[in-house]
Amino acid sequence: MIKYDYNANKGKMLVISGPCVIESEAQCLEIAGKVKKIAEGLRLPFVFKASYDKSNRTSVDNYRGPGLEAGLKILQKVKNEIKVPILTDVHCCNEVDSVAEVADIIQIPAYLCQQTSLTLKVAKTGRIVNIKKAQFLSPWDIKKIISKVESTGNKKIIITERGSVFGYSTLITDMRAFTIMKAYGYPVIFDVTHAVRVPGFTSKDTRGGTPEMILPMSLAGIAAGSDGLFIETHPDCSNALCDASSMLPLKELKHLLEKANNTFKVVRNS
Repeated sequence: MIKYDYNANKGKMLVISGPCVIESEAQCLEIAGKVKKIAEGLRLPFVFKASYDKSNRTSVDNYRGPGLEAGLKILQKVKNEIKVPILTDVHCCNEVDSVAEVADIIQIPAYLCQQTSLTLKVAKTGRIVNIKKAQFLSPWDIKKIISKVESTGNKKIIITERGSVFGYSTLITDMRAFTIMKAYGYPVIFDVTHAVRVPGFTSKDTRGGTPEMILPMSLAGIAAGSDGLFIETHPDCSNALCDASSMLPLKELKHLLEKANNTFKVVRNS
C-alpha cells in the first residue's frame, strides 16, 4: 500500500493537489493520474487531495460532495489504482477513525483548527496532521495548535498558510508567515488557490476568485520559504461544482510547477 514518507521528502518541494471536492470517481482518477505524471517528471513528491464533504459552505444550496462513505471509497480507489498518497479533511471527531484508514495526511480545516477535541483525535491516529491556519489567526498563534498535536506524541506535522482576512471578502498573504511558522520546526505549505479566493465576491461568478494570481503568488510563496504548494486543480474549472473561480486549470499545472520548482532550487541553494 502507498504511504507518504514524511521524513524522506524533506528538502523537496511538496505538491498537494487535486480538485476542491470529489465530483466523481472517474474525474478523481483522471486528475490524480495526470498530476502524478507531472510530478514524477519533475521528481517532486505528490499527495492527492480531494474533499468528500465541504461542510463550511456559504449557502445550503452549494454542492458539498458525495459524503464520508462514498468519498472514502473513491479516495481508496485512487490510492490503489494511481498509487499515490492521500490527503483529505475532517470536520468532526466521529469521522476521524474512518478517514485514518485511507488518508496518509489528515487535514484540520482552517475554520476548525482551534477545536481541541478534533485536533487531539486526529493527532492520536498517528497520521500526518496538516494544520490549516485559519484566516483569523496570526502566524504565532499556530504554535499553540502545534503543541496540542505534540502532546499526543505525534510530531508528524505540516502547517498550511492560506491567507488572512483583510477587511471584507479579501484575503492577504503575509509572506513573513512562512519564516515565522517554519521556526517552529515543521514544513510550511502554501495553499495558494485558497489564498486567491474572494468569498462572497459579487460578480457573474458568485463563487469568487482571482485565478490569474495563482502563478505569481505561488512563486512569491516559494521565494519566501514555503516548503511546497497546495494547489486545487480541475480539467474544466468553469464547470467545477466547488471553488470554480479559484482553482488552477489542470492544463496550466505543469508550467506552474516547473517555475515554482526552479524558484525552490534557487532559494534552497542560495
